[in-house]
Amino acid sequence: MKKSLKKALYAGVLGVTVFGLTACAGGDSGSGDNDNETLTVGASSTPHAEILNQVEDDLADEGYDLEVEVFDDYVLPDQALADGDLDANFFQHEPYLENFNEENDTDLVSAADIHFEPLGLYPGKTDSVDDIENGAEIAIPNDATNGARALLLLEDAGLIQLAEGSGITATVNDIEENPKDLELTELEASQIPRTVQDVDLAVINGNYAAEADFDVQDDALDIEEEDSEVAQTYANIIAVQNGDEDDPAIEALVEALQSDKVKDYMDEEYQGAVVPLF
Repeated sequence: MKKSLKKALYAGVLGVTVFGLTACAGGDSGSGDNDNETLTVGASSTPHAEILNQVEDDLADEGYDLEVEVFDDYVLPDQALADGDLDANFFQHEPYLENFNEENDTDLVSAADIHFEPLGLYPGKTDSVDDIENGAEIAIPNDATNGARALLLLEDAGLIQLAEGSGITATVNDIEENPKDLELTELEASQIPRTVQDVDLAVINGNYAAEADFDVQDDALDIEEEDSEVAQTYANIIAVQNGDEDDPAIEALVEALQSDKVKDYMDEEYQGAVVPLF
């Protein structure tokens, strides 16, 4: 797979954590005992890097040493992939990738759908949808993608009515009916779990809910359905440079991730916050 010396720059800027070290670990780069090819994948820490770590041994058996670089930024993983410093990345859904390509004149594509991270509606100062009072405050993500999903979820819960046809492009301007005069507070998605006790209800992304130890099955008042259009649209993907989808290393990575072993891990570890799509 492709590499460049600029990889070190990304690691220095981000303070990247590396999992699944290769045969060079420990400084013994001259042993020659391991002929495996290194496969470098950028990922966010939860759940993506955790999932990748489950397939390290499987890939080693197929001749690939998996090296996972953890990013705490949503821009640099795609830029590193476009520059050839990563072989693939695993942190995003396709609409985000398409927007990145458009804004940065890059040509990255999806190699496979892996899982879905459903948004959930969680209680804060108010324990249930039925108890919500007039003028209550609900926190929703402030980015266009997750903001639209949050509005659809609130509509599904019967709290608002959106303009017909607004769908996954909905914004707060598409709210046609708000009978309880709810105040929708738009916040950075990662910040919402920290402020949930300050609002009546909160819409939280699946990965951030998992990080904050929310139990999706027990705590969520409403949640996006795994067989919905939203789930298919916002599937988390393995992204690669255009043309690398059929590279044997990428095919091995996808096969390892789309396994019963990984499915069982997702189901047991994340309890509905991460839903396999294979």
